[in-house]
Amino acid sequence: MKKPLILVTNDDGITSKGISELVSAVKYLGEVVVVAPDSPQSGMGHAITVGDTLRLKRSILFKEIVAYECSGTPADCVKLAKHEILKDRTIDLVVSGVNHGSNTSISVLYSGTMSAAIEGAIEGTPAIGFSLCDYNHKADFTHAVPFIKKIINEVLAKGLPKHIALNVNIPAVQQSPIKGIKLCRQANTRWQEDFDIRVDPYGRNYYWMVGNLINNDSGEDNDEWAIANNYVSIVPCHYDLTSYAALKSIATDWDI
Repeated sequence: MKKPLILVTNDDGITSKGISELVSAVKYLGEVVVVAPDSPQSGMGHAITVGDTLRLKRSILFKEIVAYECSGTPADCVKLAKHEILKDRTIDLVVSGVNHGSNTSISVLYSGTMSAAIEGAIEGTPAIGFSLCDYNHKADFTHAVPFIKKIINEVLAKGLPKHIALNVNIPAVQQSPIKGIKLCRQANTRWQEDFDIRVDPYGRNYYWMVGNLINNDSGEDNDEWAIANNYVSIVPCHYDLTSYAALKSIATDWDI
Protein backbone atom coordinates (compact mmCIF):
# COMPACT_ATOMS: atom_id res chain seq x y z
CA MET A 1 0.00 0.00 0.00
CA LYS A 2 1.06 3.57 -0.70
CA LYS A 3 2.36 5.33 2.38
CA PRO A 4 0.42 8.47 3.42
CA LEU A 5 2.28 11.73 2.87
CA ILE A 6 2.52 13.59 6.18
CA LEU A 7 3.58 17.24 6.41
CA VAL A 8 5.12 18.20 9.77
CA THR A 9 5.43 21.81 10.88
CA ASN A 10 5.32 23.89 14.07
CA ASP A 11 5.64 27.40 15.51
CA ASP A 12 8.52 26.90 17.96
CA GLY A 13 11.01 26.59 15.13
CA ILE A 14 12.68 23.72 13.36
CA THR A 15 15.30 23.25 16.09
CA SER A 16 12.78 22.81 18.91
CA LYS A 17 12.55 19.60 20.89
CA GLY A 18 8.81 19.37 20.23
CA ILE A 19 9.08 19.00 16.46
CA SER A 20 11.89 16.47 16.84
CA GLU A 21 9.63 14.39 19.09
CA LEU A 22 6.75 14.70 16.62
CA VAL A 23 8.91 13.57 13.69
CA SER A 24 10.11 10.58 15.70
CA ALA A 25 6.50 9.69 16.52
CA VAL A 26 5.21 9.84 12.94
CA LYS A 27 8.14 8.77 10.76
CA TYR A 28 6.99 5.14 10.69
CA LEU A 29 3.36 6.06 9.98
CA GLY A 30 3.99 7.43 6.50
CA GLU A 31 6.34 9.44 4.30
CA VAL A 32 7.27 12.52 6.31
CA VAL A 33 8.26 15.93 4.95
CA VAL A 34 9.14 18.74 7.37
CA VAL A 35 8.63 22.42 6.55
CA ALA A 36 9.04 24.57 9.66
CA PRO A 37 10.04 28.12 10.63
CA ASP A 38 13.76 28.84 10.95
CA SER A 39 13.10 30.73 14.21
CA PRO A 40 10.39 30.75 16.91
CA GLN A 41 7.02 32.05 15.71
CA SER A 42 4.89 31.58 18.83
CA GLY A 43 1.83 33.82 19.07
CA MET A 44 1.91 34.68 15.36
CA GLY A 45 -1.63 33.40 14.87
CA HIS A 46 -2.59 33.08 11.21
CA ALA A 47 -0.15 35.73 9.98
CA ILE A 48 1.23 35.34 6.46
CA THR A 49 4.13 37.12 4.78
CA VAL A 50 2.91 39.58 2.14
CA GLY A 51 5.38 42.48 2.24
CA ASP A 52 8.70 40.70 2.54
CA THR A 53 10.68 37.88 0.99
CA LEU A 54 10.19 34.23 1.87
CA ARG A 55 13.21 31.95 1.90
CA LEU A 56 13.50 28.16 2.02
CA LYS A 57 16.61 26.16 2.84
CA ARG A 58 17.12 22.41 3.04
CA SER A 59 17.77 21.20 6.57
CA ILE A 60 19.82 18.21 7.69
CA LEU A 61 18.39 18.14 11.21
CA PHE A 62 16.32 15.00 10.62
CA LYS A 63 18.09 11.85 9.49
CA GLU A 64 16.57 10.34 6.32
CA ILE A 65 13.71 12.90 6.41
CA VAL A 66 13.26 15.59 3.74
CA ALA A 67 13.17 18.86 5.68
CA TYR A 68 13.14 22.58 4.94
CA GLU A 69 13.48 25.61 7.16
CA CYS A 70 11.42 28.63 6.18
CA SER A 71 11.88 32.31 7.00
CA GLY A 72 8.12 32.83 7.30
CA THR A 73 5.28 32.03 9.67
CA PRO A 74 3.70 28.63 10.37
CA ALA A 75 0.90 29.40 7.89
CA ASP A 76 3.56 30.35 5.30
CA CYS A 77 5.22 26.96 5.84
CA VAL A 78 2.02 25.08 5.00
CA LYS A 79 1.33 27.27 1.97
CA LEU A 80 4.86 26.77 0.61
CA ALA A 81 4.71 23.03 1.24
CA LYS A 82 1.34 22.70 -0.50
CA HIS A 83 1.94 24.98 -3.49
CA GLU A 84 5.69 24.72 -4.05
CA ILE A 85 7.61 21.90 -2.39
CA LEU A 86 4.85 19.28 -2.79
CA LYS A 87 2.84 20.97 -5.54
CA ASP A 88 2.61 17.83 -7.69
CA ARG A 89 1.56 15.59 -4.81
CA THR A 90 -1.37 15.15 -2.43
CA ILE A 91 -0.68 15.74 1.25
CA ASP A 92 -2.68 13.25 3.31
CA LEU A 93 -2.19 14.84 6.72
CA VAL A 94 -0.76 18.01 8.25
CA VAL A 95 0.53 17.70 11.82
CA SER A 96 1.78 20.73 13.74
CA GLY A 97 3.73 20.79 17.02
CA VAL A 98 4.44 19.48 19.43
CA ASN A 99 4.01 22.92 20.96
CA HIS A 100 5.78 23.76 24.21
CA GLY A 101 2.80 24.98 26.26
CA SER A 102 -0.98 24.87 26.23
CA ASN A 103 -3.11 25.93 23.28
CA THR A 104 -6.47 25.35 24.93
CA SER A 105 -9.57 27.57 24.76
CA ILE A 106 -9.09 31.13 23.44
CA SER A 107 -5.37 30.51 22.78
CA VAL A 108 -6.34 28.78 19.54
CA LEU A 109 -6.81 32.25 18.02
CA TYR A 110 -3.25 33.33 18.84
CA SER A 111 -1.48 30.02 18.31
CA GLY A 112 0.92 29.58 15.42
CA THR A 113 0.76 25.83 16.02
CA MET A 114 -2.97 25.72 15.43
CA SER A 115 -2.85 28.27 12.62
CA ALA A 116 -0.59 25.91 10.68
CA ALA A 117 -3.09 23.10 11.24
CA ILE A 118 -6.03 25.32 10.27
CA GLU A 119 -4.19 26.39 7.11
CA GLY A 120 -4.05 22.72 6.21
CA ALA A 121 -7.78 22.43 6.88
CA ILE A 122 -8.45 25.47 4.67
CA GLU A 123 -6.66 23.60 1.88
CA GLY A 124 -8.94 20.61 2.45
CA THR A 125 -6.31 18.44 4.14
CA PRO A 126 -6.96 16.67 7.47
CA ALA A 127 -4.87 18.43 10.11
CA ILE A 128 -3.93 18.15 13.77
CA GLY A 129 -2.20 20.57 16.12
CA PHE A 130 -0.49 18.97 19.13
CA SER A 131 0.47 20.85 22.29
CA LEU A 132 2.05 19.67 25.53
CA CYS A 133 0.92 21.75 28.51
CA ASP A 134 4.49 22.23 29.70
CA TYR A 135 6.40 25.42 28.82
CA ASN A 136 9.79 23.96 29.71
CA HIS A 137 11.85 23.59 26.53
CA LYS A 138 13.39 20.47 28.09
CA ALA A 139 9.95 19.01 28.78
CA ASP A 140 9.47 15.23 28.83
CA PHE A 141 7.32 14.15 25.86
CA THR A 142 7.51 10.40 26.57
CA HIS A 143 3.98 10.07 27.91
CA ALA A 144 2.57 12.09 24.98
CA VAL A 145 3.87 9.86 22.18
CA PRO A 146 1.33 6.99 22.51
CA PHE A 147 -1.56 9.49 22.38
CA ILE A 148 -0.03 11.29 19.37
CA LYS A 149 0.32 8.00 17.48
CA LYS A 150 -3.18 6.84 18.41
CA ILE A 151 -4.87 10.05 17.27
CA ILE A 152 -2.88 10.20 14.03
CA ASN A 153 -3.67 6.57 13.25
CA GLU A 154 -7.38 7.24 13.80
CA VAL A 155 -7.32 10.22 11.43
CA LEU A 156 -5.34 8.35 8.77
CA ALA A 157 -7.71 5.38 8.97
CA LYS A 158 -11.04 7.20 9.26
CA GLY A 159 -10.42 10.75 8.09
CA LEU A 160 -11.93 13.99 9.34
CA PRO A 161 -14.87 16.09 8.17
CA LYS A 162 -13.66 18.43 5.42
CA HIS A 163 -12.02 21.69 6.56
CA ILE A 164 -11.66 20.51 10.16
CA ALA A 165 -8.47 20.65 12.25
CA LEU A 166 -8.12 18.94 15.61
CA ASN A 167 -6.72 20.92 18.53
CA VAL A 168 -5.05 18.33 20.80
CA ASN A 169 -3.67 19.31 24.20
CA ILE A 170 -1.77 16.84 26.36
CA PRO A 171 -1.27 17.37 30.11
CA ALA A 172 2.22 17.64 31.53
CA VAL A 173 3.44 14.66 33.53
CA GLN A 174 1.83 14.69 36.95
CA GLN A 175 1.83 12.32 39.90
CA SER A 176 -1.24 10.50 38.57
CA PRO A 177 -1.26 9.01 35.04
CA ILE A 178 -3.28 10.47 32.19
CA LYS A 179 -6.83 9.15 32.46
CA GLY A 180 -7.59 9.01 28.74
CA ILE A 181 -8.82 11.14 25.84
CA LYS A 182 -11.85 13.46 25.91
CA LEU A 183 -13.61 15.05 22.96
CA CYS A 184 -14.33 18.59 24.11
CA ARG A 185 -15.60 22.00 23.18
CA GLN A 186 -13.43 25.10 23.49
CA ALA A 187 -13.70 26.59 26.99
CA ASN A 188 -15.14 30.07 27.46
CA THR A 189 -12.02 31.97 28.54
CA ARG A 190 -10.22 35.23 27.91
CA TRP A 191 -6.78 36.64 28.56
CA GLN A 192 -6.53 39.48 31.05
CA GLU A 193 -3.41 41.29 29.92
CA ASP A 194 -1.16 43.56 31.89
CA PHE A 195 1.96 45.37 30.72
CA ASP A 196 5.15 45.73 32.73
CA ILE A 197 6.89 48.99 31.95
CA ARG A 198 10.64 48.47 31.93
CA VAL A 199 13.68 50.53 31.02
CA ASP A 200 16.29 49.54 28.44
CA PRO A 201 20.06 50.27 28.82
CA TYR A 202 19.54 53.60 27.01
CA GLY A 203 16.93 54.78 29.53
CA ARG A 204 13.98 54.29 27.19
CA ASN A 205 10.75 52.69 28.34
CA TYR A 206 9.56 49.44 26.81
CA TYR A 207 6.66 47.11 27.56
CA TRP A 208 6.52 43.42 28.41
CA MET A 209 3.12 41.79 28.14
CA VAL A 210 2.06 39.58 31.04
CA GLY A 211 -1.34 38.39 32.18
CA ASN A 212 -3.57 35.57 33.29
CA LEU A 213 -6.13 33.33 31.65
CA ILE A 214 -9.60 34.03 33.06
CA ASN A 215 -11.80 30.94 32.90
CA ASN A 216 -15.50 31.82 32.83
CA ASP A 217 -16.54 28.25 32.12
CA SER A 218 -17.91 25.97 34.83
CA GLY A 219 -18.71 23.06 32.51
CA GLU A 220 -17.05 19.66 32.51
CA ASP A 221 -17.16 19.18 28.74
CA ASN A 222 -14.46 21.70 27.75
CA ASP A 223 -10.73 21.51 27.12
CA GLU A 224 -9.68 23.46 30.22
CA TRP A 225 -11.58 21.04 32.46
CA ALA A 226 -10.09 18.05 30.64
CA ILE A 227 -6.49 19.23 31.09
CA ALA A 228 -7.09 20.19 34.74
CA ASN A 229 -8.39 16.66 35.35
CA ASN A 230 -5.51 14.96 33.52
CA TYR A 231 -7.22 14.05 30.26
CA VAL A 232 -5.92 14.62 26.73
CA SER A 233 -8.36 17.06 25.13
CA ILE A 234 -9.45 17.05 21.48
CA VAL A 235 -11.40 20.02 20.11
CA PRO A 236 -12.48 19.89 16.45
CA CYS A 237 -11.95 23.40 15.00
CA HIS A 238 -13.03 25.15 11.82
CA TYR A 239 -12.25 28.55 10.37
CA ASP A 240 -15.80 29.77 9.75
CA LEU A 241 -16.14 32.48 12.43
CA THR A 242 -19.71 33.38 11.47
CA SER A 243 -22.12 33.57 14.42
CA TYR A 244 -25.21 32.01 12.87
CA ALA A 245 -27.32 32.80 15.95
CA ALA A 246 -26.37 36.50 15.69
CA LEU A 247 -26.97 36.42 11.93
CA LYS A 248 -30.52 35.18 12.52
CA SER A 249 -31.16 37.61 15.40
CA ILE A 250 -29.93 40.67 13.49
CA ALA A 251 -31.85 39.68 10.37
CA THR A 252 -35.02 39.43 12.49
CA ASP A 253 -34.59 42.49 14.74
CA TRP A 254 -32.81 45.12 12.66
CA ASP A 255 -34.57 47.40 10.22
CA ILE A 256 -32.18 46.88 7.32
